[in-house]
Amino acid sequence: MELKVKYQYTYFIKPFLIKENKYKKYLLSLLKNEKFELKFFEKERDLNIYSYFLPEIRDYIFPTFNYDKQKVKEFEEMDNVLKSNLLADLHCNVFNYKLSKKAQGKVNDNEGIFFNITNIEVVCFDSGICFLLIKTDLENNQNFSNLLDFNYKFKDINSEFSKLKEYNNIKIQTDEFSNMKEMPQFIQEVIGVNSKLAELKDIDMYNRRFFVYTYACVEQDNWEKFSDIENDFIKFTNVLPNNNTIAFNGEKLEKIVETVEQFKNARFGFTKQSATFLASGIDTNNYTKLLFEYDNDYLYTLIFSLYQRIYLKKMEMDLKSKKNIDSIRRKFTKFTKEIWGKELTNSVTGTTFYSKWKKTFELEEIYNNIKNKYDVIYKDSSVEKENKVNKVILIALSVSLLLNVINLFVLMKIK
Repeated sequence: MELKVKYQYTYFIKPFLIKENKYKKYLLSLLKNEKFELKFFEKERDLNIYSYFLPEIRDYIFPTFNYDKQKVKEFEEMDNVLKSNLLADLHCNVFNYKLSKKAQGKVNDNEGIFFNITNIEVVCFDSGICFLLIKTDLENNQNFSNLLDFNYKFKDINSEFSKLKEYNNIKIQTDEFSNMKEMPQFIQEVIGVNSKLAELKDIDMYNRRFFVYTYACVEQDNWEKFSDIENDFIKFTNVLPNNNTIAFNGEKLEKIVETVEQFKNARFGFTKQSATFLASGIDTNNYTKLLFEYDNDYLYTLIFSLYQRIYLKKMEMDLKSKKNIDSIRRKFTKFTKEIWGKELTNSVTGTTFYSKWKKTFELEEIYNNIKNKYDVIYKDSSVEKENKVNKVILIALSVSLLLNVINLFVLMKIK
């Protein structure tokens, strides 16, 4: 029986790097772009986020919570250069893209899958690691199979595969983007490629494909027991198309994906390239409270976790060159002091999710690997420096001895 969807949305997340010495200039480019505006978080309006994150991490990710109305007014009166200087000193900045209205699109597949782009956001960390978030939802479409196919197709919109296929069966017609080819152009512009501010190194697996963060609440009649929809869940979590014929069972599921099963009628899936929340409409919490938390608290939990992975992977790559060891040491020390091992939240569910992300992204293993490699390189570097010093001392002693011999010879000759 075809799964029917009650509510759904998907975030397509594109991590990208800005050159370290160009970060301030990138912030300036966003400030100058009239389509972007800095997001000021407010305690009353964003109480859920304010309450969810513990103070130290909240101040790190959302420093504008500390801006009162007077401070916001003073900021808005500054010129853009001064603003960019101020923002560059903050650990993190969030920018909203002002959509003219809901941007309606179409994925052309038989009769077509219509979708809306409801929000676009850019999250920038002071390390130059940033994230482009594009939120979509399907319009007037209750078939879960269409959500599977839509996520599968859209995640590759910025990939070489998509270019080779010339956007086969994908068309978009919106106020923001007149055709599908404009989407990659828009992405390239936002991430700083066109202005030569982007760092184009292949750091991790997210250079081309989007990370997919998706939610669906299915009609309660479709979910009597989880085994009935287990294959649909694994397709959903691994961003596979509806016509994928691979059959999975519970044992295989545990090997492929991290899951959370603390809610009776909901499942959360975690992989390196996707996050999913699949729920039943039998529980109103699944399309009210949990839906809201997944769209806010848990979304930024993912962003913070993914940020750590990319930061560490970049450092791991830098270590391979064995250059700028002192710079790597400073960055590693800064990372360790500021965010490593810090508690994120007192929320039981949030703590579980954060633990799952740390495991999925292999943060502990990468961190320890960097620490061990740095220790080895540092010891080798210290031995090399010590050998150089010893050589200099030996040469100095040899020269001194030679001069003494010459002086002695001269004195003997005089006598």
